[in-house]
Amino acid sequence: MAEKDSRQAPLSVTDAVALAKGAVSAWPTLVVNGEVSGFRGPNARSGHCYFEVKDDGASMSVIVWRGTAAKMGFQLRDGLAVQLTGKFDIYKASGKLSFVASKVEAAGEGLLRQQVAELARALEREGLMDAARKRHVPVFCSRVCVVTSLSGSVIEDVKRTLARRNPLVEIDVVGCSVQGADAPATIIRALGVAAASRPDAILLVRGGGSFEDLMCFNDEGLARAIAACPVPVVTGIGHEPDTTIADMVADRRSSTPTAAAESVAPAIDEVERQMLQRQVRLGRAVSAALEVRSQRTDSLGTLMRSTVEADLSRRRVTLEALGARRCLVDPLAPLHDRQSDLAQTEERLHEAIPRSLARESLTADRLASRLHELSSRLTRPAEATLGRLAASLDALSPLSVLARGYAIARDGDGHVLKSASSLAPGDEVRVHLGAGSFGATVTNVSED
Repeated sequence: MAEKDSRQAPLSVTDAVALAKGAVSAWPTLVVNGEVSGFRGPNARSGHCYFEVKDDGASMSVIVWRGTAAKMGFQLRDGLAVQLTGKFDIYKASGKLSFVASKVEAAGEGLLRQQVAELARALEREGLMDAARKRHVPVFCSRVCVVTSLSGSVIEDVKRTLARRNPLVEIDVVGCSVQGADAPATIIRALGVAAASRPDAILLVRGGGSFEDLMCFNDEGLARAIAACPVPVVTGIGHEPDTTIADMVADRRSSTPTAAAESVAPAIDEVERQMLQRQVRLGRAVSAALEVRSQRTDSLGTLMRSTVEADLSRRRVTLEALGARRCLVDPLAPLHDRQSDLAQTEERLHEAIPRSLARESLTADRLASRLHELSSRLTRPAEATLGRLAASLDALSPLSVLARGYAIARDGDGHVLKSASSLAPGDEVRVHLGAGSFGATVTNVSED
């Protein structure tokens, strides 16, 4: 009976999970290091991330809510070492224990990748990875300069690739270190030496390696040197999945050194084939252009010929019209016409003058007759008045007195002499009679 009482009453699943959840929620915040495995996320609907984190001895389920995932600054992936800060929690619906991370940081290689990603985003914001900034790499580079380590097999692979594909390409080599802390400075110096020789392109290449081995190509100074290089830079660093900041900033990125060499040197047989194709296309284009120009020349010739013929026809008609003028056919014709006109005018004038004179004479006779009649009527009263006045004048005139036997004496100055006292013997006088006058010399003066 006692044994039966010592047993606890059974719990429902809900109560059991709630009990466990309460106990787990009392656990402190933990910091856990591990490797990401089975990564799923972000969820398309919720944005949350789900994965396992493991080490050599165990694994646990991890949940990263959407807000925390947005603050990470790097992408989670399988195999990435991370440092998680958070607490365990139990999901009531399934009773599953999960570690809810409130902070996720990269660790080991992951930390390096996070730093590289942050630098890449900063350089991208500056525009160093903008496609519009990148320089054009010639399709066929006649001269290239390879920047790489002289001790590795990469340089021989590049030389063999270029010699096999196109022996016409000239190759220069500038050695540098491609691994280690001092590598970025030597690569920058090698890029300056290579650019000074002005090749068509610079091949910056290196063989494969770990992420740490390729870290020298994630250097900020090297990225800026590649962006500022006056010659197009083609990178071939590592293998296909490897992508460094140098690849992102370069004018062209190739997956391997061999691919980089192939990208700047088209195969010689391909070049020959393209040259033959272009020769054929050029011949066809020239023939078509010549045909078009020939047709155009013919049409222009026809148009010009018709234009010239029309112009000559107009000029011919004009010249014939000018040549038909009498002044050109008979230069004296105008004179003859003038002479004929003058003769006709003379004849009309000779005929017109007598008629005009006759008309004028008749008119003058009529006017004279009329004038005589008018003058008679106008002067008749005046004549009578004139007669009366003439009679009065005649009666008063000295001439009438002279006519009756009297005379008028004048001195030498023409003054009428009224008194003998004004004369002296020897004076000359003029005596006027009724008919004529005579001169006399005074011999004596008598005042009686």
